[in-house]
Amino acid sequence: MYRVRTFNKIAPKGIERFPDLGFEVGPAVGDPHAILLRSHKLADDELSRSLAAVARAGIGVNNVPVDLCSERGIVVFNTPGANANSVKELVLAALLLTSRDVLGGFNYVRSLEAVTDDAQLHRLVEAEKSRFKGHEVAGRTLGIVGLGAIGSRVARAALNLGMDVLGYDPALSVDAAWRLPSEVKRMENLPTLFARSDYVTLHIPALAENLGLVDADLLGNFHPNAVLLNFARQEVVDEAAVKAALADGTLAAYFADFPSTVLAGEPKAHTTPHLGASTAEAEENCAVMAADQLRQFLLYGNIDNSVNFPSVALDPAGGHRVGVTNANVAGMLGQIMSALADARINVIDMINKSREHVAYNLIDLDTKPSEALLGRIAAIDEVMSVRLFDPLEGP
Repeated sequence: MYRVRTFNKIAPKGIERFPDLGFEVGPAVGDPHAILLRSHKLADDELSRSLAAVARAGIGVNNVPVDLCSERGIVVFNTPGANANSVKELVLAALLLTSRDVLGGFNYVRSLEAVTDDAQLHRLVEAEKSRFKGHEVAGRTLGIVGLGAIGSRVARAALNLGMDVLGYDPALSVDAAWRLPSEVKRMENLPTLFARSDYVTLHIPALAENLGLVDADLLGNFHPNAVLLNFARQEVVDEAAVKAALADGTLAAYFADFPSTVLAGEPKAHTTPHLGASTAEAEENCAVMAADQLRQFLLYGNIDNSVNFPSVALDPAGGHRVGVTNANVAGMLGQIMSALADARINVIDMINKSREHVAYNLIDLDTKPSEALLGRIAAIDEVMSVRLFDPLEGP
């Protein structure tokens, strides 16, 4: 029986991805083999000895102790792209709201609720509507920093709105490049992208090299009355520099999904309460993807969309499957193979991949290994975990 503990409210469609037979899933599950969560801050003492995997139904994993999980051979998954359409639509809403003063016009009309004469109401509206005049986005230039699942969707939508689109992403993957519309003009550096853009939207992770990336120097490349949109992470923007840019007219508006005490009360700064993935569809997509990843790993040891382990997929070749996680140092595979050879167990198929300091091996054997043999492999220096994957028998 595979035990999966859930935190937060997980969309039912995700829970339904676990078969009734062989899985126990819920918030009260003890000593879990896997954890499925959203925003819950996972404490170190919640990483039980039996835990093999943690799946975050979302993109960020700042609520998971990833380094400690890696040390213990625990795979951490996230769900990149599952909420991409939800975030894209909010970015488009922000783009349009910063080009047309819809919010100002709405608030003005609401302030006239005491007016009971239609003729007077229309006279007031006609006299004041020029206060809320905006401009079209068609023909303007949008710069996109980060061209992954979200950035590529924003690019396509902006092109459909008649905008020119510039893109910057030094870490663009092959898969992301295939998704990217050919009309997007690739920029070699950020200062040039900022200088040529009327709007810039950020879609980059909060990696160490990105913290405070958008600072006073970078904002200084904007022409007057530009717009900055941040639906990536709060930490990638220097909010004090944004406030100064709003004050001196460099920025006409800043729209972000992260409320800030630095920008509180700033009329040109608009923030929403972390609404990027707050749609029923996004929550379902994330839950389904996370559940599918956990199920594939628990049953077969396959790994997809992990933030700390390499991607590994091995079709079942019959026999019995063992997964071994070890430090990525020389000679490890030879020691593992020697232990199997000494036990006179034949290897049917295998795959070995590494990522930074972690190496992961999936090995299909013609004979079920004994507990003693698994213990011998686990006792090899630099081995982090050893797991027997058996879809029929469970862990």
